Amino acid sequence: MPRVAFFSPLPPSKSGIADYSRTLIDHLSRKLPLEIFDRDGVTFDSKRFDLALYHVGNNPWHAFVYREALRNPGVAVMHESNLHHLIAELTIKRNDWDRYTAEIEYNGSAEDIAYATRVRALDVGPDYDGLPMTRRLLECSKALVVHSQFMVDEMRRQGFQGPIARIPHGAWIPDADRFGFRHRLGVDSSTPLIGIFGFLKPYKRIAESLRALRRLVRLEPSAKMILVGEPHPELRVQELIDSLGLEGQVRVLGFTPIEDFVGYLAACDIVLNLRYPTVGESSGSLLRALGLGKAVMVSEIGSFAEFPDDVCLKVPVGPSEEDQIFEYLNLLVSRPEVRRALGENARRYVERECNWDLVATRYADFLNALHEGRPWPEPRPGAAPPIDGAMSESGRAPEQPVAPCEIGLPVPESAPGPESVPVVEPEYIAGWAENAESRTYIETHKTRLVRTLEITPRGTARDRALEMGAYLQITPALRTKLGYGEVRGCYYGEPGRVDRRSIVSAEGETFECEIDHFNAEKDSFPYPDGHFATVLCCELIEHLFEDPMHLMSEINRILKPGGHLVLTTPNAISNRAISAILQGYHPGFFHAYIRPPKPGEEVEARHNREYSPREVQRLLENSGFVVARLETGEFRDEPHPEHGWVYHLFDRYSLSTDLRGDGIYAVGEKTDEVRERYPGWLYT
Repeated sequence: MPRVAFFSPLPPSKSGIADYSRTLIDHLSRKLPLEIFDRDGVTFDSKRFDLALYHVGNNPWHAFVYREALRNPGVAVMHESNLHHLIAELTIKRNDWDRYTAEIEYNGSAEDIAYATRVRALDVGPDYDGLPMTRRLLECSKALVVHSQFMVDEMRRQGFQGPIARIPHGAWIPDADRFGFRHRLGVDSSTPLIGIFGFLKPYKRIAESLRALRRLVRLEPSAKMILVGEPHPELRVQELIDSLGLEGQVRVLGFTPIEDFVGYLAACDIVLNLRYPTVGESSGSLLRALGLGKAVMVSEIGSFAEFPDDVCLKVPVGPSEEDQIFEYLNLLVSRPEVRRALGENARRYVERECNWDLVATRYADFLNALHEGRPWPEPRPGAAPPIDGAMSESGRAPEQPVAPCEIGLPVPESAPGPESVPVVEPEYIAGWAENAESRTYIETHKTRLVRTLEITPRGTARDRALEMGAYLQITPALRTKLGYGEVRGCYYGEPGRVDRRSIVSAEGETFECEIDHFNAEKDSFPYPDGHFATVLCCELIEHLFEDPMHLMSEINRILKPGGHLVLTTPNAISNRAISAILQGYHPGFFHAYIRPPKPGEEVEARHNREYSPREVQRLLENSGFVVARLETGEFRDEPHPEHGWVYHLFDRYSLSTDLRGDGIYAVGEKTDEVRERYPGWLYT
């Protein structure tokens, strides 16, 4: 495992790369030993490290990174294909014209040198767009990381011949109070709100967008636009707004803290992320908008053209640009269902392809491959970036499987696909019922029990499975239908007690199982590290009242690397819960207190805390798991026409209808140790 020196500016530097690096460090530091260098003047002893990772951007915040990358060559992360502004900052801005001219001579042609002479005479400005000024850095770099195929091709065109890893820019999936920020803006739920975010430079097609908005308000007078970002001196935005007669439709909010920036993004229905020209840069504000599930327009150039067509609308640059912006705005404003579908696709895409854990894994795999001298597959147009450095027999990087589920996250190869799901009929489960009471329970919960087995990965004769809170209803099927060689159960009780159970099905099959007793919130589980391939924690976590992360930590410990946790629990934000709370009832699925039991009678514990699907996702991620499946469904196959009105409410307020079933069904794959023992969202 290489020791890595990580060079990048960090917040509060006014560089989008600073925000990117801060988040990447949080995830990559769990996979590789990092030491951070975030400013000039810090002593760097290259002998202490195996690799240096340099995040290079085209602005003065990256001057110290660029200088060190030339002194001690390493892996350059090229966030864009042009460094002319940075070189000008290091030379012209410091009145070092001789060095600037020398850099032009090193990077350019005779024509470029002649032009630089005119620049020095102050006859013209520097040719920032025409000459990228990257040659010196590319020649001394051992390898590159880029975010798009456009940048792969551009780096090859500029002469780099070493290894290149194409790693998607990580996407933030932020939480924000959409309606709170709309209220702050004085915008009601029915007002179409359009937003432009980031530094308000001319190249972001702001003039074209404002002219398209002027045409839109003739059809939809209620439409509004906000511009959120620091104004640029070359674009007098307010004067442009006034000249178009849009002072009643457009507000310039200026620079805002990141919390407000994200809040205003969440408030919008449509986000414009247009730009021309481009130098291969990725956009942090664009990825935040996609992560928030917004309908987004991008310019059909550079890396932005590589997004799938069902994730964002692409505007060709040219004479028809204003017309196209107007037509798309009119479509998205007049057809909310198109807007919502586009936003849902966007969120699922970035959750699947751009989640930060996956990004960090790809960084770690690439740096490990470089350190070990392993070849790295050349990125191919249209292919997903490799998960690791492995090559197939054909010499191609393996494609990443995609989950057939609501949230659309990657599924481990061992997880069941549509054709490999074992068939477990309700009648088979009911055949193991020991008495009439057990049979009644299975009949009531058969939908949930069958679905739980469907999402549980298959095992082999060498694999062990543990069912927590085992009632021996689906436990036999783990061996007889899913193929696990050893199946064990556990239940709440005195630590050290072990029950040996043997039951016979209606068909005459015999199943034997040991049930261990302990307190899952306090006791160490009585199993060695890495003992199980799969743990099932079904309808249990909602009963815990003290320390659920103890349970999650112990499950992580007893699972082998790559093992799976199957977790099911009631959904706190289901249609049923929303319907109940809006009509004045308690939204909990099982919130009632329990009458004192009769002597010797065992009573099921009440629910102490129910979870939303997003909370389950965070719980798994905090506990060292990658979410392989996250979906919701019914506990019982019964129609619920009485909740239909809730969908009209979602439609009215442009809220997501995803993940609204009564039960949550999740599968996590163990990829790491526990990341956060007491996450702030769960513990006070």
